[in-house]
Amino acid sequence: MTVKRIPLIAGNWKMHKLVAESENLARDIINGKRRSDVEVMVAPPFTSLLAVARLVDTSDVALGAQNMHWKDQGAFTGEISPTMLTDLGVNYVIIGHSERRHLFGETDEMINHKMQSALKHELRPILCIGETLEEREAEQVFGVLEVQLEGGLSGISTALMENVVIAYEPVWAIGTGHTATPEQAQTVHRLIRDQLEIKFDKDVASKTRILYGGSAKLENAGELMSQADIDGLLVGGAGLNPLDFLGIVNF
Repeated sequence: MTVKRIPLIAGNWKMHKLVAESENLARDIINGKRRSDVEVMVAPPFTSLLAVARLVDTSDVALGAQNMHWKDQGAFTGEISPTMLTDLGVNYVIIGHSERRHLFGETDEMINHKMQSALKHELRPILCIGETLEEREAEQVFGVLEVQLEGGLSGISTALMENVVIAYEPVWAIGTGHTATPEQAQTVHRLIRDQLEIKFDKDVASKTRILYGGSAKLENAGELMSQADIDGLLVGGAGLNPLDFLGIVNF
């Protein structure tokens, strides 16, 4: 039996938008025409979370955070805890984004701590995995992704996987304007689903949503989303423009 997975279009605003700008963008997305069969999530910077939380509270737009620490509290200057996120009504949290891995040195072990903590606090983690250009050219894609999947999902039960989203984001495509072809992305998404079946079971593999991230934009959204194993998009730059983002939502 084919499982119907609800597409998720997630906007990662990264380090963009002041509070007033975030409010304007959120309003445009909330009030814009959107497909009813697609879930929409926005992840503003921490400084705008409260303002955007108030706006999305009475809408069907979900609220995401871009990162978090795995501890509930403590002497961790500059960090944000999962309880701080749930206190604001955050639904999703992006974990292991390639920029966190490569610019800030996050390891699979740290990412796994965050995954465990997010699920403990009933946050839906979006686990990001992906290879660099050097790894792709060395034909190490599958090996790299298997290690990242195993590391990120270590110790997570089959039951909790219903709350996990995976995002495949080839590092060489993020913010570069280069996008994996739909065929390349589908091949990797199929591999990820196969790995989920091996690690968990066929039910988990068939139900888990796997997003594509990596210069996803209005021009390629429909073609990417037409692939059998691509269940949504993690959108960066295009998510900062409400017309482009809504166009992607309505692919």
